[in-house]
Amino acid sequence: MLPAKEMANRLGTRVRRGRRKLKRLSRTATLGGLFLSFLRIGATGFGGGLAVLTQIRALAVNERRWFTEREFIEAVALAQSLPGTSAGNAVAYVGYRLRGWRGAAAAMSGFMLPSMAMMIGLAILYRHFRSLPDTDRLFHGLNAAVVALIIATAWQMGKNALHKKWQRWLALGACLAVALFKATVIEVVLLAGLVGLYVDAYAERRWQKWRRIRRLAEKRRAVLAQYERDGVISGYLTRPLSQSQTDERVGKESTKLRAFGLLIALVPLLAKLALLATLAVVFFRIGTVAFGGGLAMLPLIEAEVVETHHWLTHQEFADATALGQITPGPVLISATFIGYRVAGLLGALVATGSIFLPAFLLTIAAGSSLRRFRSNRQVQAFLRGVTPAVVGLLVASAWSIGRAGIHTWIGLSLAALGVLILLRFRLNPAWIVFGTGLIRFLIGLVLW
Repeated sequence: MLPAKEMANRLGTRVRRGRRKLKRLSRTATLGGLFLSFLRIGATGFGGGLAVLTQIRALAVNERRWFTEREFIEAVALAQSLPGTSAGNAVAYVGYRLRGWRGAAAAMSGFMLPSMAMMIGLAILYRHFRSLPDTDRLFHGLNAAVVALIIATAWQMGKNALHKKWQRWLALGACLAVALFKATVIEVVLLAGLVGLYVDAYAERRWQKWRRIRRLAEKRRAVLAQYERDGVISGYLTRPLSQSQTDERVGKESTKLRAFGLLIALVPLLAKLALLATLAVVFFRIGTVAFGGGLAMLPLIEAEVVETHHWLTHQEFADATALGQITPGPVLISATFIGYRVAGLLGALVATGSIFLPAFLLTIAAGSSLRRFRSNRQVQAFLRGVTPAVVGLLVASAWSIGRAGIHTWIGLSLAALGVLILLRFRLNPAWIVFGTGLIRFLIGLVLW
C-alpha cells in the first residue's frame, strides 16, 4: 500500500495532466467543435455587428487560443472590407483558417442555425400575432427602434468615412437618388464604386471594361432576337395530305397533346421552382453588392422585395426588419422571414442561403490571399466610393421605414430618443429594440 500522501500527489498529477489534455483538445479545432462553438454564439449573439465580433474574439483569442490578437484584427479588417455582415464574414474566415472550406461551412452553419430557426418560428406566428389586439402599438415601437438604429449607424459610419467633400456629396446624392428619384440601390452602389475608382485615377481602365461588357450584351441581344425571328414559321397547307401523312400528323398532334397535358400537370411544381429560383437570384445579387454590414443591406432588400417584386408591403418589411433585430445573429436574418412569407419553408432556406453565399465565397477567396486583397489598390478605391454611398442609402432606408412604420408623434419621439441613447451610451441594440417596443405598448395602454 502506498502512503496516503503519495497517493494524493499521484492523483493530483493525473488531474493536472487531464486538465492540460482537455485544454489542448479544446484548442484543437474540429468540425464538430467549430459547429458547436459558433452555435453558442449564434444563440446568444444579440445586437449584431460589434457585439457579435466581441464574442467571436473572446472565443477565438481568449478562450480557444486559435488566433493571436494581431491575426484577429486582420480577420476583422478583411470581414469589414467584403460584402455581407462583418460578423458572418469573420465567422467564415475563422473556420476557413482553421479547417479549410469545410471548417468555414461548419462555423457558418452553427452561427446561422439558431437565428434562422427563431425567424422561421416568428414568420409562422406572424399572421396570428398580428391579428391580436394592441400588437400594432408593439410593432410601432419596434419600427421606431429600427429607424433609430439605422440613423445611429449612418451617423457613426459618416463620422468615420466622410472626411472629404466629394464623399459627403456622394452620400447626399445616393440618398436623394433612392428616396426621391426611385433609383435602384444596385445602380447607386455600382456608380459610387466607379466614382471611387475615378477619384483614384483608375476610371479609364474600368470604363473600357464596362464598355466591352455592354457591347457583348448588345451582341447577345441581337443574336437572340435573330434566333427568335428565324424560329417563326409561317405559311399554309395548299395541297391535300395522303393517308400516311394524315396518320403521321395525327400521331404528332397526339404526342403534343400528351406533352401539353403533362406540362399542365407540372405547372404548380414549375411555378414553385421558378419562384424559388427568383428568390435565389434576387438575394444572391443583393449579397454580392451589399457593403457596409447588415443594416446597410436593408435598402437593397426593400427595393427588390417591396418595390420591384411586391412580395411584401412596406409595413410588412418594416416588421420583418424589427423581428430581425430582436433575434440573435446578423440582421440579415430578415431574409429568412421574407423567404418564408414568399415560398414557405423552402423559400426561407433558399433566401437565407442565397444572401449569405456570396460573402461566404468571397471570404474564402480573399482569405487565401489576405495581404494581396487588402493591398489591392483598385479594390480599396472601389470601397472608398461605396462607403459614402452606403451612408446615404442608410438615411434613405430610415426615411422609407419611418414613413411606413411610424405614424404618430409618439413613434417619432421614441425614434429620436433611441438615436440619442445609442450615440451617447453605445448600448446593445437589442435593449433599444425591446425597450422601445415595451414603452410604446405601455404608452398605448395609458393614452391610445
